[in-house]
Amino acid sequence: MDIVLNIYDRWLLTPYVYPTEGWPEDDIIRQLISLTVLINVHAVILYFILAGFSYFFLYDKQQMNHPLFLKNQIRQEIIATLQNIPFMSIPTIATFLLEVRGYSKLYDSSQRSYGIIPFLKEFGSFLFFTDMLIYFIHRGLHHRLIYKYVHKLHHRWIIPTPFASHAFQWLDGFLQSSPYHLYVFLFPLHKLAYLFFFMFVNFWTVSIHDGNYSVPKLFQSIINGAAHHTDHHQYYDCNYGQFFTFWDRLMCSFRLPAIYNAKEKKY
Repeated sequence: MDIVLNIYDRWLLTPYVYPTEGWPEDDIIRQLISLTVLINVHAVILYFILAGFSYFFLYDKQQMNHPLFLKNQIRQEIIATLQNIPFMSIPTIATFLLEVRGYSKLYDSSQRSYGIIPFLKEFGSFLFFTDMLIYFIHRGLHHRLIYKYVHKLHHRWIIPTPFASHAFQWLDGFLQSSPYHLYVFLFPLHKLAYLFFFMFVNFWTVSIHDGNYSVPKLFQSIINGAAHHTDHHQYYDCNYGQFFTFWDRLMCSFRLPAIYNAKEKKY
């Protein structure tokens, strides 16, 4: 994130926002303020771009005819998201601040050589690590002593739209995003790859709420796509994974979506 912050400092914040004297760019308070504003603004923009694109071009709008689709549901999903983004962004702000100040294991190309093979290794490691932790965090959020206080809001949308992708109670979103940020303090990761993974995670989160079940048949039992996650919203006790079905299979919570065996969708 220091790359992005440096760009903003150079072209916007230093010349037009902050005093030209007495507040250096590496001051921790200034960095905290900058990151808080930038992350929240970008989070809202990214949410509307990804969810909006998915809704208009990918989302199966037949799902809105389902009897469990709520009145004014999309409006409710958006309001819930906007109310909770400032609090859900806290781990992102904290992580980026520590990264900017050099406490993470993020690195750039000046520190070590980088190419497609290291990128693929990091991507595979990132997906495995985060998918594992999110499975257990997500399943834990369904515990009867926790569910109604933390995770119930997200399951209000039994038939979700892409706008439900980030409609979490703030602690729920905080916990489920924590593995992405923890990763950079445990494993080396290229700074640009981290920004790419951050974008990818947001894209994936939207995609599993888009009602588009066009995963190639070869991968339907491996990839935790929209069909799996739609079943999770409807049945509650299955398909807790984020990217893959591995942990659901291992922990006996996997459910093959009925839509994969159906000749056509009926509502």
